[in-house]
Amino acid sequence: MKAFTLTDLGEGLAESEIVEWHVNIGDVVTLDQIILTVETAKATVDVPAPYSGTIMSRHGNEGDIINIGCLLVEIDEQVTATTAASGTSLPSPPSANRKTTSSSSSKNREHDTHNSSTPSAKNDAATVVGNVSQTSHNINIDEFWVGSEKSHDEKMVITALPSARVLAQKLGINLHHIQGSGPDGVILDCDVHQASDQQRPGTEMLRGARRSMAASMAKAHQQIAAVTITEEAILSSWAANEDITTRLVQAIVVACKKEPALNAWFDPDTMTRCVHSMVNIGVAVDSQYGLYVPVIRHADEFHAEDIREWINDTVAGIKARKIGREQLQHGTITLTNFGAIAGIYATPVVSPPQVAIVGAGRIIKKLVLTNGKAEEVNALPLSMTFDHRACTGGEAARFMKALVTQLES
Repeated sequence: MKAFTLTDLGEGLAESEIVEWHVNIGDVVTLDQIILTVETAKATVDVPAPYSGTIMSRHGNEGDIINIGCLLVEIDEQVTATTAASGTSLPSPPSANRKTTSSSSSKNREHDTHNSSTPSAKNDAATVVGNVSQTSHNINIDEFWVGSEKSHDEKMVITALPSARVLAQKLGINLHHIQGSGPDGVILDCDVHQASDQQRPGTEMLRGARRSMAASMAKAHQQIAAVTITEEAILSSWAANEDITTRLVQAIVVACKKEPALNAWFDPDTMTRCVHSMVNIGVAVDSQYGLYVPVIRHADEFHAEDIREWINDTVAGIKARKIGREQLQHGTITLTNFGAIAGIYATPVVSPPQVAIVGAGRIIKKLVLTNGKAEEVNALPLSMTFDHRACTGGEAARFMKALVTQLES
């Protein structure tokens, strides 16, 4: 029996959400067969089996948040003919050495404790292999036991991650009433969150894209010196069937070329900025799972029909939760077309290290004077937030002017 634990899936993120299990207890799996899909930082990753065998146990339900190092499955590995011939046997399940009853003698308890701490049990732990990041990250996952594993006290010993204990204290959760889902029953953060959900009907733990959005928005609010500038573009020259998002993407490309200071990254730690020659536009997409911002790379090389095709394919991928991590990276400026739903003006939030985000509101009808005569026209409200640490007001105004001019052409 071998334990299969969650390892780092990339970018140093310490947790993932189980999206879908592809195997059940008792299923026979082969090496590299996909056994579950998880989501982290708004991207989904298929997790393969590290070896062949039979699924003996499965830990965590769909929608659960799991941390790096948490047990995913236990697999009874298939014995090859070579192994059988050599007389080598698989290690016995660690859990078998830990079964005790209240009537067991002190000697048996000590014997079980000794067996559970042998190196062979620890060496059987497997981690995720295959199409995931193998980059080393400095993630501090505390796997120490809290309390004495060998105790003569009649009180039940609680085994929990220190972070789970702190979380339980904040939420007012009694750890004695929680069954841990970690290795050997260790209580994890997700167990505490689940217990909190059960005792407070109507509340839920943020997951996936919503969880990532909460963290990134909090970071942006703390760091950015945000200033919002507004304008409107008169759309008298537009055809009746104009693609609004496509026109916005094209206009942002032109504005970035004329005033590149807004197409940049800023690093407050080193007080440096990187002004990009390429234009990678993050396009905010609303979904039932939360906010996604996929990036159309080298948008300056796209024609109108290519932009629309990219948008359609990307939205379909988000709805199916099949968007990869690489599709969410390297944006240099962001577009949010919130007016497709509602709203005229807004104060969109810049996502570091970017320095600007352009928001488009709902098209409104206005009366304007043309040669002394009142005329009804369509107007597109525009709101742009920029980081005043990296951009001047003049640079932002020139960018907005270029954006409006291109949209009105």
